Amino acid sequence: MTVGLSATVVANAAAGQRGPGNDGATFDRALAWHAALERCFAVADGTGLYREYHPPEPQDEPYSTEWPFSQAHIALLDLAMIHGTTGRRFAPALAKVRAAQGRYWSKTSTTGRAGHLAKVLPPLGHGDDLYYDDNEWVGLAEIQYHLFRRDPVSLRNARDIFELIRSGWSNDKSLASPGGVRWTQKKDNGDRNTVSNMPAAEMGVRLYMITGDRSYLDDALRFYHWTNATLQQPDGLYADHLKTNGLVEKRVWSYNQGVPVGVNVLLWRATHKPEYLAAARRIAAVSHTHLVTGSRIDNQPPPFNAIYFKNLLLLEHEIGGRRYREAMRAYADRMWHINRNKEGLVHFPGRRSELIDTAALVQIEAVLQWNPLDWSLLY
Repeated sequence: MTVGLSATVVANAAAGQRGPGNDGATFDRALAWHAALERCFAVADGTGLYREYHPPEPQDEPYSTEWPFSQAHIALLDLAMIHGTTGRRFAPALAKVRAAQGRYWSKTSTTGRAGHLAKVLPPLGHGDDLYYDDNEWVGLAEIQYHLFRRDPVSLRNARDIFELIRSGWSNDKSLASPGGVRWTQKKDNGDRNTVSNMPAAEMGVRLYMITGDRSYLDDALRFYHWTNATLQQPDGLYADHLKTNGLVEKRVWSYNQGVPVGVNVLLWRATHKPEYLAAARRIAAVSHTHLVTGSRIDNQPPPFNAIYFKNLLLLEHEIGGRRYREAMRAYADRMWHINRNKEGLVHFPGRRSELIDTAALVQIEAVLQWNPLDWSLLY
């Protein structure tokens, strides 16, 4: 999408165009964040790729790493799913970024499975290592696109990514708490993370619900139970990861709380077992108390919060109420008024603006404008 088109859409929104989201807000913030993202991060070389930082510096690589790019990709997907003409205007830009996603795709990896590498492949880059969580976010985006468009190619892509995730399960019996999907294929890192297992579980339940293939649900439950047994703390919150030496990194990140909420909602849908919905409610409540009521949410990275809140919307679609969307809206308001710089980007003191942060705010503002019935498609 060109900056000119973004500016036009923003102007239309400012004139009063409203979306179906039940907070009644105009579209202007999502569109303004996105216009700034395109203006400051898009690389004008026909690749469809983005820079990672703004302003750019001579030592920067020309293209962002996979994790930030995937969140810009998902930002466009979320914009395209806004109801009506506003969302449809983003279809060409979404097609372009989906094609650019393939520039990270390697036909092989250390486990012999194809997957997205951390950097673009030759001739544009040198590929670098593979991270399982990076691939899981793309896999979830492919599933969301399939549910949105009933697109068979995106479903096939998601299934291919899930095969990669299966290959990342640790079979080293000498480790503490054997099992778990590793965080990365890097030889010097054997961490097994909440973020490499719970999004994998979320993918597995989604694929089971779409295909009816029981093996997806079985693997999802394997990832889910390992994470609960190893990384869920007595207070119900999830620690970050288990190190190779058996020590647990106990830092509480928002996305590590949100994804288990979503997994439990989907397990409830898939199995009709009420204990899963009850677990989703408990994790959502305790994480809300810790992060939102406890005033810790603003100290979390914006992409972590986008993932957190979107999974809470998935729960709220099932149980009703407005508690979690109101927390999401309040966070978005603070980011708009406090952390938006003169260029329209998310900015924090002492560092440059980053692609991933502004992409996260696009996502948050976009899904708040969806028809609430469509929140059932999130993660």
